[in-house]
Amino acid sequence: MSAITAIAGLRRRVLPRQHALSAGIIIVGLWLLAALLAPWLAPFDPIAQDAAASLLPPGRVHLLGTDNFGRDIFSRVVWGARVDLQICLLGVLFPFMLGTTLGALSGYLGGVADATIMRVIDIVLAFPFLVLMLAIIAILGPGLGSFYIAMAMVGWVSYARLVRAQVLTLKQRDFILAVRSLGYGHTRILFRHLLPNALTGALVFSMSDCVLVLLNGAAVSYLGLGVQPPTAEWGVMVAEGQSFITTAWWITTFPGLAIVLLAMGFSLIADGLGDKLGERV
Repeated sequence: MSAITAIAGLRRRVLPRQHALSAGIIIVGLWLLAALLAPWLAPFDPIAQDAAASLLPPGRVHLLGTDNFGRDIFSRVVWGARVDLQICLLGVLFPFMLGTTLGALSGYLGGVADATIMRVIDIVLAFPFLVLMLAIIAILGPGLGSFYIAMAMVGWVSYARLVRAQVLTLKQRDFILAVRSLGYGHTRILFRHLLPNALTGALVFSMSDCVLVLLNGAAVSYLGLGVQPPTAEWGVMVAEGQSFITTAWWITTFPGLAIVLLAMGFSLIADGLGDKLGERV
């Protein structure tokens, strides 16, 4: 979490809060555009090796240099945006869906259901986030599929707690009492009236959670448990360049900067949405 705190601090020093949302949308939008246009923006095949061009510094032909296999760093960074944006999207989507559903059920039903879900949350929170996630991936085996399952199994608790708290407050409001008096069923009350009004905090948190998922995805790939080489992914690229940090700094530096920029973009969006929707990030 210290990396997220550092990114948030840098974000607040660089931009006033009122411009955070626009700046975040621009940064993430540019990365999305780069990912979509990767076949046209990247001048070289991201996994094609060229021994004669290995460890070339940034120049006119290779804008960001090449790695020890002669692969173009710029092309790999651009293609890596596709993988890392996918990690952000799916790594947040699954915990969001699971957490909001369980949190809404917990807050609305109460009783045994609420107690059971809250005890499961307590068990998950008893373990360090990254340690538990790595343990699940180690059991399932390396790969993006294992990473998504691990994120869903560990990351849902934050959304569940946020939504549960909102539902507990909203179900006492007059409009919920009114729809109950009209004889509406529990399913309609929960999913048509309560849950849509309880999602504000979860939506704001999901943008901030994208930063955590991005950093965790890069960390897992760096450790060899996520995306597997030779796929172009920023965490993999950082790991591949660590042995050449003193002689070929560009191999690690540019994918590292890409991670920071994308993380800052999501952090700015979370900050701006928090201001617009009245939620604290």
